[in-house]
Amino acid sequence: MARGLNKVMLIGHIQPNDPELRYTQNGQPVCTFKVVTDESYRDRDGNTVERAEWHNIVVWGKPGEIIAQYMKKGRQIYLEGRIQSRKYEDKEGQTRYITEINVSDFAFLDGGRGGDGESGGGGGSRSNHASSPSPAPQNATASSSGDSGFDDDLPF
Repeated sequence: MARGLNKVMLIGHIQPNDPELRYTQNGQPVCTFKVVTDESYRDRDGNTVERAEWHNIVVWGKPGEIIAQYMKKGRQIYLEGRIQSRKYEDKEGQTRYITEINVSDFAFLDGGRGGDGESGGGGGSRSNHASSPSPAPQNATASSSGDSGFDDDLPF
């Protein structure tokens, strides 16, 4: 039987809040936030229709710490990862289901500095970290293009 492929690539803006960094009981950092991607198209009557899609994002380990430190609401980010669905119980004991993007690679597209939510132009920084709490092997690979055009002064 052939293996499947679970790969997601997104470019969007962090909304509606800044990334949140927490630590698991064993001290593993985990950063969570939402990213909105949008599109527009013309319907059959020629009217412009705009549509936004919200994505739940999870980044484990040092990459999560970096995103929490440098990225703020409104910033543009590139993310690579895999779709993962899970269930949990909320505070009222109800079973809930959530679909998340478990990130293996990312790049800051607007510089990733400052907290005012304004886009800075140009450049970005890229991380080639693949980190996950699951025992399954991660096969995320860095692009071999050399990351030209990215800032070199960020700490990763």
